[in-house]
Amino acid sequence: SNTVNRFAGRSLDSSFAAAYFPDVVITDPSTATNVQCPPSVAVLGAFSLNDAVAHPWFAPAGFNRGALDFVRNTGTRLTALDRDTLYDTRINPIANFPNGGFVIFGQKTLQMQKSALDRVNVRRCLLEIKRLVVGVPNRLLFEQNTPATRARFVAQVTPLLALVQAQAG
Repeated sequence: SNTVNRFAGRSLDSSFAAAYFPDVVITDPSTATNVQCPPSVAVLGAFSLNDAVAHPWFAPAGFNRGALDFVRNTGTRLTALDRDTLYDTRINPIANFPNGGFVIFGQKTLQMQKSALDRVNVRRCLLEIKRLVVGVPNRLLFEQNTPATRARFVAQVTPLLALVQAQAG
């Protein structure tokens, strides 16, 4: 409740960021000791797993793509009520399930307004599309703004977007 109250008072509002709780304990490979670190360390691992088994537009959460096999413990054990309270405040909980281990159990961004952009996978999808498409207009820079130029742009972007769509984006 302290985390929720302090977080709510900050009025953070951005679809480019997400919050996670609680801290996690992982094994430091260089010293073979357990260390407590911020949840962002585990979340980056989940993003990596997500992108290895799926694509950025899939939710980096749940048992299939949000599993944190390398997490040994968390700073706080969350109840179902804790998870719900955190999620309602736009904090994605890291939960421990008896047979599922530690799992990211939410994918909200910090955007306050309800829209597709209040989900991590949607923001990551748009970022990936931007990364894929950004080179196309650079090749057309300083060309005349004509129907032919626009047609070239569409012809170059369409296969890129079709690939994302074919991969469930």
